[in-house]
Amino acid sequence: MANPPPRPPLVLASASPRRRALLEQIGYAPDTVEPAALDEAVLPAERPEAHAARLAHEKAAAVAARHPGAFVLGADTVVACGRRILDKAETEESARRCLSLLSGRRHRVFGGVAVIDPTGRAVSRLVRTAVTFKRLSAEEMEDYLAAGEWQGKAGGYAIQGRAAAFVRFVGGSYSNVVGLPLHETYGLLAGLGLPPRPPGPM
Repeated sequence: MANPPPRPPLVLASASPRRRALLEQIGYAPDTVEPAALDEAVLPAERPEAHAARLAHEKAAAVAARHPGAFVLGADTVVACGRRILDKAETEESARRCLSLLSGRRHRVFGGVAVIDPTGRAVSRLVRTAVTFKRLSAEEMEDYLAAGEWQGKAGGYAIQGRAAAFVRFVGGSYSNVVGLPLHETYGLLAGLGLPPRPPGPM
């Protein structure tokens, strides 16, 4: 019997360790991690959901051009209060502004996922999750900021970390808030013909 053709590689177009860990969780450990290094500025009048979808596709397309014959996955996560997009927090003051906006309110997290297969076919999904924070006291906010896990996080928080104590309600995909909607991502990859890797020996 002839050997099956080699499995095409999977390239993750993101430097996020959270996305890599989430892919590994469902059997899709990437063979290569290569961030797209795009300008992620919001376009004039661009809505949060459109921003997430556009960047996911652009990241996948930029990296796919350098990896012919591979599956390439791009993703983007946008935290929004109304139509306002909350940037990734790069300073303690920017994280404080984000937390002040989120305190006691419901906000939305948009996750864009795009996959390009070895033939160049592109498929994508946009996932919405609603998250409600408790009202934060000044002490809770300052303690969280001092812990430092807000650094580089969209909206200034990591739901899988200490900020879990602030979350009163999650409506929709939890993994989407962490960084990658796993149900939808699995569907895209499997639907394009890339099955998960079998589990290794225990």
